[in-house]
Amino acid sequence: MIAALFRSASLTFATTVLCASAMAQEFGGPASVVTANAELRQLAPSVNVPGTVVSRYDSRLASELAAKLDWIAEVGTVVKKGETVARLEDFTFKLYEMEAQSRVEREQARVKFLVSEQERLQQLAANNLSARSQFDQVVSDLAVAESEEKIARAQLGLAQIAMHITEIRAPFDGLVTERLRNIGERLNVADEVIRIVDPNSLEVVARAPLNTVNFVDNESVLQLHNDYRQGEASVRTIVPFGNPQSHMFEVRLDVDAEIWTVGESVRLSMPTANVKEVLTVPRDALILRREGASVFRVNDDMTVAQVTVITGLGDGEYIEVIGDLNAGDVVVTRGAERLDAGMKVSGTSGTVGNATPN
Repeated sequence: MIAALFRSASLTFATTVLCASAMAQEFGGPASVVTANAELRQLAPSVNVPGTVVSRYDSRLASELAAKLDWIAEVGTVVKKGETVARLEDFTFKLYEMEAQSRVEREQARVKFLVSEQERLQQLAANNLSARSQFDQVVSDLAVAESEEKIARAQLGLAQIAMHITEIRAPFDGLVTERLRNIGERLNVADEVIRIVDPNSLEVVARAPLNTVNFVDNESVLQLHNDYRQGEASVRTIVPFGNPQSHMFEVRLDVDAEIWTVGESVRLSMPTANVKEVLTVPRDALILRREGASVFRVNDDMTVAQVTVITGLGDGEYIEVIGDLNAGDVVVTRGAERLDAGMKVSGTSGTVGNATPN
């Protein structure tokens, strides 16, 4: 809707300029036009490749236990790292924990008794052979008891872990985007339960032709666009290993989460040669006719001269031109359709390109 309003506003503005220009010509005054300057820009030939906006943190969390799902967070819930997003029924695991705790206490009591018995018999063993034999037996029993206590503590630890993982927790700050199971369902180990996505850590994943890999590197800034918006993104990483079937390699770029959304399809402009400095004008300045392309240059006396040009590289709203133009020359971008060479104009410097909706 916003983009449509901007297009409508642009069309209304252009219509107003043309009507004003026509009226000015009819009454003998200068034609009203919108102008811009020809500029030197760093451009390179490029190819558009498809890409997708994804989150760097997108997880489907699974159950680590076989249990019934007792509670799950609603879709759209904003969660912090460590917050519970789903909970399993924990009655059985509480009993396991109580049993393991009791086993630890039993083994502790046995070890405590055998330690005191060892101390008592140690005093008697020096002069009494019978006490010596009993002492050796107690030492052996104590070693076994201490080992049993360690096993009981390990079992208690496992029971406590099981109790801990009855609650499925968010591994990062994010948003619940999907509930994969419903309350009351019986889960098995590794059954996926809930999906969490971080909408603030975005990147574009694209596959580009191998003939572009030598013209980009980490931190290169590339142009992105789709039907709704356009912008820039810096290369985060390049995987310079081409697929032998497709002859493509993978590139990932960091993008602004305030502009782009997870799942959006975009077109990425990948250079196919080294950057060079060229003279450019806004695309709106071009007049395309059967005999070729031209632009209207505004002279110092506010008359216009039609200049034939050859177009070259393009970069968004700008395009390379070769002809009798220099950097800094003023060219007409709106209202050129009704102009003829030598006509006088009254120019307004305009903004290149369509407004981009927020």
